[in-house]
Amino acid sequence: MKAVRIHEFGGPEVLELEEAPNPEPAKDEVLVKVYATSVNPVDWKIREGLRMDKFPSDLPLIPGWDVSGVVEKVGEAVRQFKKADQVYGRPDPTKNGAYAEYIVVKANQLAFKPKSIDHVNAAAVPLAGLTAWQGLFDRGHLQKGQKVLIHGASGGVGTFAVQFAKWKGAYVIGTASDANLAFVKQLGADEVIDYKNENFEERLTGIDLVFDTIGGDTQKRSIQVLKNEGRLITTLKPEFHTEAKEKHIYLEGYTAQSYPDQLQQIAGLIDEGLIQPVVSMVMSLEDAAKAQRMSEEGHVRGKIVIKVI
Repeated sequence: MKAVRIHEFGGPEVLELEEAPNPEPAKDEVLVKVYATSVNPVDWKIREGLRMDKFPSDLPLIPGWDVSGVVEKVGEAVRQFKKADQVYGRPDPTKNGAYAEYIVVKANQLAFKPKSIDHVNAAAVPLAGLTAWQGLFDRGHLQKGQKVLIHGASGGVGTFAVQFAKWKGAYVIGTASDANLAFVKQLGADEVIDYKNENFEERLTGIDLVFDTIGGDTQKRSIQVLKNEGRLITTLKPEFHTEAKEKHIYLEGYTAQSYPDQLQQIAGLIDEGLIQPVVSMVMSLEDAAKAQRMSEEGHVRGKIVIKVI
């Protein structure tokens, strides 16, 4: 099969499109014919060897930890899927990913694809959607009527976070660049803040939850806007525990887990027309290096999808 692999850690130039062995599913796995995958920051962080602590990987390695495709074959112990089922999910980031024509995935990491969208759009959902869902609800405990500030609201995770929070009935404030403010409003944000030209901490107070996808100084300044006992949930390293403790703020960082029941809930919301993935660009396996470079630059609206079929 065709696959993009890395044989050493490094920059985008280490990504090579080549022939790789066809994988075979173990008894609890599913062989999926990949229709599309998408680019996430974890792709290039693993490529650079930056996430060996959380995701130890053997080389050569196929990146790509989003998948939407069709079941080709199931392991003998798999009961919930059969050949020709349309599925999507977030595969194990320590195993070969979906920058390839085929991938094997544990059956308990897959769900049925949303019926109302194609594979290109479905591939944009799993990792970013799960990250937003778990940050807002599992970790952030977001409730109807609460105020949530979402940093990086126009990005892959942020676009889902804005929509999920609005669906929940929260008052949603999003930070983005000037070029994306109207777009974030269209997603459902009640307020938008241009992070380049406004200091959000001078404008906001009494926030129940800050959902941080930026980190660093943005994370530190976010402590100032939270109410007493508020929550600061970050997809990056939580760096300011002392400052948070002084202000009675709960600070937590996390890595999203692959929960098919949540993927199925998200698929239901998509099929009801309440949530939509945002795909800014569709590229090919041949363009994998270019796609990762663009992701690394950090200015992508929504997701870059790699179409395989």
